[in-house]
Amino acid sequence: MSNNKTISSALISVFSKNGLGPIVKKLHEQGVTIYSTGGTEKFIKEMDIPVVPVEDVTSYPSILGGRVKTLHPKVFGGILNRQNHDGDVAELAEYNIPQIDLVIVDLYPFENTVASGASHQDIIEKIDIGGISLIRAAAKNYADVMCVATVEDYPGILELLTEKNGVTSEEDRKRFAANAFNVSSHYDTAIFNYFNTTENASVLKLSEPNGKTLRYGENPHQKGVFYGDFDAMFDKLHGKELSYNNLLDVDAAVNLMNEFKGEAPTFAILKHNNACGLAQRDSIHKAYVDALAGDPVSAFGGILISNTEIDKATAEEIHKLFCEVVIAPSYSEEALEILKGKKNRILLILKDIELPKTTLRTCLNGTLVQDKDLVTDSKTDLKNATKVEPTEAQIEDLLFASKICKHTKSNTIVLVKDKQLCASGTGQTSRVDALNQAIHKALSFKFDLNGSAMASDAFFPFPDCVEIADKAGITSVIQPGGSIKDQLSIDYCNDHGVAMVMTGTRHFKH
Repeated sequence: MSNNKTISSALISVFSKNGLGPIVKKLHEQGVTIYSTGGTEKFIKEMDIPVVPVEDVTSYPSILGGRVKTLHPKVFGGILNRQNHDGDVAELAEYNIPQIDLVIVDLYPFENTVASGASHQDIIEKIDIGGISLIRAAAKNYADVMCVATVEDYPGILELLTEKNGVTSEEDRKRFAANAFNVSSHYDTAIFNYFNTTENASVLKLSEPNGKTLRYGENPHQKGVFYGDFDAMFDKLHGKELSYNNLLDVDAAVNLMNEFKGEAPTFAILKHNNACGLAQRDSIHKAYVDALAGDPVSAFGGILISNTEIDKATAEEIHKLFCEVVIAPSYSEEALEILKGKKNRILLILKDIELPKTTLRTCLNGTLVQDKDLVTDSKTDLKNATKVEPTEAQIEDLLFASKICKHTKSNTIVLVKDKQLCASGTGQTSRVDALNQAIHKALSFKFDLNGSAMASDAFFPFPDCVEIADKAGITSVIQPGGSIKDQLSIDYCNDHGVAMVMTGTRHFKH
């Protein structure tokens, strides 16, 4: 491609003026005629730069409270005409329509207005009409017109104007047009999703403009990209760039620790999306020490997360361990200094933001979408299934185990004692295998399972699990129930003095 064009006229109508001044100044230096409206026109006049009001072109004022300013044939004709088309050129002359070579527009801040909690009417007024129309028209006619559709493109157009002295190639214009359509499609998606919160149409529309290329995906031979606003959720204080697998583990850690938000000091260590250590204590130092005791082998290279500030004593213990990421709501100055002692260790401050309430994953040639599992089993959900009722201490351990179980790969069994994760069996094809794995692991790390609690993410179809648990010293069980053979497990527990409660809620995690 070549088809170079020299910019001789520009229409500028923007909501944000940040960074606009140098562009206007450069256009003026290059002898470009500038058309504008409203606040942008005033902004340019205050720079003592000549500007032609759009009203002078259309012979119509801004009407309907500013809802209609640029929607006119003399504006859109100037943008959409084909400069190599004799008929278009003749019609511009016949109807006295000015040629427009550059359109600079940004859109009303719809998403920010929604996020601010504004009223419905205020949100509706931030649905841009003229701006989105100008963007589509200019981007469509990129063969002749340069379109700048967002503040983020201001530096790019200024650089182009400066380096090429107002001359643009078709490659330049097509590149800016592609971004313009990216801006317009994202904008429309945001508007649809706002309306769809009440209409609830069975339609999936996603638009995430923030993409960060990662070193690689799950393995070095795979490409990986993260789409999202990581900085809105975390302050990264130290360490190397996060990898694809780091991000998956951080996601698992944050979702797990949200179960313990506002509770006593709680520390978790995760590996491959599963908790390998978790404890709740009177101090975060003790919580970390006991979490690490859950599986000091798996903790190597793990993801660490705390629900409260990490202090110096805790940091000194953490510093002894090789770990990839540490997450906390805050760190003491002394703790931060210690943890920064390893240059690659990633230190994150978790901000208090609301997470999405749906989950998405690719499946076959499409996408699976579901509501997030937002049910956290509580004391009021428990139904005693056995003659022996759990004590208050057992109930606390059962609910603690249930929270961990919910965030562990199915099939899973979680063993807890005194609010400390003893072990879990994760991702097994058999629930019996999951239980045996958990018991073997707990005993290998010298845990005394006598009096411990067991959580299962789904029901027991046979009494084999409760029998194995009983013989290992486990005295209380939490499970959803729902098997046609529930009574077999209940009978065994009744015969052997094991307390069992049912929640009615399954927590599969595949």
